[in-house]
Amino acid sequence: MILGVIPARYASTRLMGKPLADIGGKPMIQWTYESARKSKLLDKILIAVDDKRVYEAAEKFGAWVKMTPSNLSSGSDRIAYAVKDLPDVDIVVNIQGDEPFIPGRMIDEAIEPLLFDQSIQVATLAKKIQTVEELKTSSIPKVVFDYENFALYFSRHPIPFIRESRSNLEKIRNYDIFKHIGVYVYRKEILLRFTETPPTDLELAEKLEQLRFLEKGIKIKVVITEQESISVDTPEDLKRAKKYLEKIIRGKNELR
Repeated sequence: MILGVIPARYASTRLMGKPLADIGGKPMIQWTYESARKSKLLDKILIAVDDKRVYEAAEKFGAWVKMTPSNLSSGSDRIAYAVKDLPDVDIVVNIQGDEPFIPGRMIDEAIEPLLFDQSIQVATLAKKIQTVEELKTSSIPKVVFDYENFALYFSRHPIPFIRESRSNLEKIRNYDIFKHIGVYVYRKEILLRFTETPPTDLELAEKLEQLRFLEKGIKIKVVITEQESISVDTPEDLKRAKKYLEKIIRGKNELR
């Protein structure tokens, strides 16, 4: 079974109660769940929560939801806790709870490599950077990969360093620089092994847990996507998501 898991942590430092943040009359976690259901490859979707209020909200809109300890340190740990006793699960998809409008096709793109190649243990997504703002911000990780699309490194700093470029605008116009999109697909056993391994040096330095895989010699397949999603981490991001929804609604009304 291919199981999509949406980890939802209530006590976000930058946006308290983030899973329940209202977007167009629905909590954000419901938007993420409904968007994930558009995937054609997921067999089931589970929401892993750490707070009774989120649990009750998820139950209310009909989701399969599981309570996890509040002291788990990451979304990966929350997912591993939620799936460890589910014997029918073969592949686990980590769908960030703060991606309310994630396209189902994007999720499927990340899953496909594990279906076609049994040697692939982990897959994720990347998209070509389009703006200087994306290039400069440390909140958007960057990724470089080899000619077979296996990750070489992830960083919050722009990589690779383009020595000949005179400006950031020149870099993104003349070179392919990729941002990492945080959808992960794991074989269940590698996820459980990962969460039992202590954080590694580069992971701690960059504050990027995917580096733990690379430091332990586990390859990550990188799928290039043309799809886009909106991540909500701050009150400003929430305003942007609301405007995005208004734009969608206006477009539908205009079509009518």
